Amino acid sequence: MADDVLLLGGDLPVRRLGLGTGGLVGPGYWGPRGSRAEALALLLTAVERGVTLIDTADNYGPDLAEELIAEALHPYGERLVIATKGGVVRTGPDRWHAAGRPEQLRAMCEASLRRLRVESIGLYQLHRFDPEVPETEQLGALAQLRAEGKIRHIGLDTVTAGQLRRALEVVPVAAVQNPYNLVDRSSAEVLALCEARGIAFLPYYPLGSGALTRESAAAVTAVAAEHRAGPGQIALAWLLHRSPVLCPTPGTGSLAHLAENLDAATIRLTPQERSVLDALGE
Repeated sequence: MADDVLLLGGDLPVRRLGLGTGGLVGPGYWGPRGSRAEALALLLTAVERGVTLIDTADNYGPDLAEELIAEALHPYGERLVIATKGGVVRTGPDRWHAAGRPEQLRAMCEASLRRLRVESIGLYQLHRFDPEVPETEQLGALAQLRAEGKIRHIGLDTVTAGQLRRALEVVPVAAVQNPYNLVDRSSAEVLALCEARGIAFLPYYPLGSGALTRESAAAVTAVAAEHRAGPGQIALAWLLHRSPVLCPTPGTGSLAHLAENLDAATIRLTPQERSVLDALGE
């Protein structure tokens, strides 16, 4: 697409269709998934195919996803932006706990710097606001890390529109990660705020956790047939058409699925097709 590049934070150009790394670790974001060689090959292939935004988190594994990225891709090319997250401690599959005290966030960020083998992280995202710690303290810790050059841009994960507005009074926010896909428009207000403020929106579960609802399946399948594509490709293409700030980063552990996801960027939906797909979440 002609508008497939976004300036993250106003100064980091990234292709809007990126790669998430949750698919490189085991169920519940715990332990490995498949062989290490397969994970490394997938990361290399993604970059060879033109991916310039890789989204990860320190608790994927834990630690494993960041280690795989560094092993496969370091030293990083000039155009590659690694986005990672801190603020959550994982104690088992699908078991996590918010950890947003300033000293915790600093320790997590510095550990990510070591694992990724960088001096500065392009996009560092607060994985969740810790309800036990004042928001301003959590944001202040990230602002201090940014002032020290350890973070280039700050992002937020899973926030309300109110939280985003309050955060913007404290720090510049370059990106937000919230659920958003063909059938889940619960973050529509957050997306509108991101559009108004020029903030990148990285929708998580861009494929609806790998499945489309029964109600949407027929409509998506019909559009897919017109493009000789799969339903997942249509879901990604719709996100790229929906808003210029949307940057989907679907995860996968399969080379074939990676190729299918990235090919979605070439699909041009007609206005009529977009109208049909738009209506699925309304």
